[in-house]
Amino acid sequence: MPGIAPEVISHKLSISPAYKPVRQKRRSYDAERYEAMRTEVDKLQTIGFIREATYPVWLANSVMVRKAKGGWRMCQDYTDLNKACPKDSFPLPQIDQLVDATAGHELLSFMDAYSGYNQIFMHPSDSELTAFITDKGLYCYNVMPFGLKNAGATYQRLVSKIFAGYIGNIMEVYVDDMLPAGIASDAEDLQLY
Repeated sequence: MPGIAPEVISHKLSISPAYKPVRQKRRSYDAERYEAMRTEVDKLQTIGFIREATYPVWLANSVMVRKAKGGWRMCQDYTDLNKACPKDSFPLPQIDQLVDATAGHELLSFMDAYSGYNQIFMHPSDSELTAFITDKGLYCYNVMPFGLKNAGATYQRLVSKIFAGYIGNIMEVYVDDMLPAGIASDAEDLQLY
């Protein structure tokens, strides 16, 4: 997937100058976690989500989290970086209003955007600030990763803009979960939105 054009939206960190950059010290893992980390780094680099970083100012650790169905998920510990970023107060929809808006529809279709966050590019000046350390080297994100403060607000801003003419009418959107709703009296009247 090519991603959203940066002219439409990109994720900006807006780091407060009051904070000094933090370079976390590399954590040690067992052989199984290192292998899972290498596999994930290779995959992310191949699809262009990450690239090698040089001379990073901020540096986060990679953290391996066990998936419920087995295997490992690689996450980044952006705790220090997130502390330095002010909160983006873009409003998220209220869940109770979304539930009320869908009541009465005969047909509901739930969609979850595939790698939705990763379809938004990092602002070019902020990409290297997402640097993380692995046993293979230093990498940073070209796209918006999970774990960054305000990533949800950036994504909600995007979908609110894209679906502005449909939200509250035939569609509801909560971050990367979309709910188009249609009313049909029978199968022949079904309209897909």
